[in-house]
Amino acid sequence: MSRDPSDPTTNPPADPVVHPTSIVHPGAQLGAGVRIGPFCVVGADVVLGEGCELRSHVNIEGYTLIGKNNQFFPFCSVGAPPQDLKHRGEKTLLQLGDNNIIRESATLQPGTVPGGGKTLIGSGNLFMAYSHVAHDCFIGNENILANAVQLSGHVTIEDQAVLGGMSAIHQFCRISTLAMLGGGSMVVKDVPPFALIQGDHACYRGLNIVGLRRRGYGKAAIDTIKAVYQALVVSPAATVEESIATLTLPSEPDLKQLVEKIVEFYRSSQRGVVRKHDRD
Repeated sequence: MSRDPSDPTTNPPADPVVHPTSIVHPGAQLGAGVRIGPFCVVGADVVLGEGCELRSHVNIEGYTLIGKNNQFFPFCSVGAPPQDLKHRGEKTLLQLGDNNIIRESATLQPGTVPGGGKTLIGSGNLFMAYSHVAHDCFIGNENILANAVQLSGHVTIEDQAVLGGMSAIHQFCRISTLAMLGGGSMVVKDVPPFALIQGDHACYRGLNIVGLRRRGYGKAAIDTIKAVYQALVVSPAATVEESIATLTLPSEPDLKQLVEKIVEFYRSSQRGVVRKHDRD
C-alpha cells in the first residue's frame, strides 16, 4: 500500500531545530519545523509559527506573534521597543502573517499605547535590507519595501504596493493598493490606488501600468482608471467633490468597483492626496 505524502500522519512536522549558540527563552513558543541558526536571540513572549527560519544573528523580542513560513535574515531586529519617547515599556503587539521575508538589518517595531498598541503586518511581504517599519503601522499583503525604505509611525500600506529604495513615508500617510513609489520618494500625503508617484515632495506621475498588467488588469480596467485620474489629478476642478461629480460610473460591476475604490480613498483622506505638482 502506497503512502500519501500529504498525509501528516505519514510525514509528521519536524521538531524545531535551534543552533547551540542561539538563546531562546523558555517561554517562547516555537512551531513545528522552525529553524533557528547561529547567534540568534528569541524573547519570552515570542510566538514563531510553523516553518519559520532565522538564518543567523536575528533578534526577535517583545510581544511578537509570527505566522508560518516567515524568513528572517542576519541582523534584522523584530519586536524591539518602538522609537517613540511616549513609550514607557508597556506590552504592545507586533503581529506578522505568513510567508514574509525580512532581509538584512530590517527593523519591525510594535505599537504604542497612544497609537492603539499594535503594529499589524499581513502575508507575503518583502522587507528588503535596512527597511524600517515604525510603531502602529498597518501593512497588508504582497507589498515590497525596497532597500532602506523608512515608514514613520501610523503609516498604512494596503496590498501589492511597491515602495522604491530610500523612500520615506510621513506619519499617518496611507499607501493604497498597487501604488508604486519611485526610488527616493518623500511622501507627505496619501498615495491613491494604482498610482505611480516620485519626487521630493512626491508627485503624481501617472499610473502603475506595469503593475496593473502583471496583476491581470485588462485594457478596459486601465482605461477606466486613467479616466478617473484625468478628472481627479490631471484636470481637477476646484475641489475634490467637484472633480468627483464629473465622473461617470461604468455599468460593468468590476469597473464600477475600481472607480468607487478610488473615490472612497479620496473622500476618506485626512492628509490630502498627492497631486500632479505637489510642492507644498
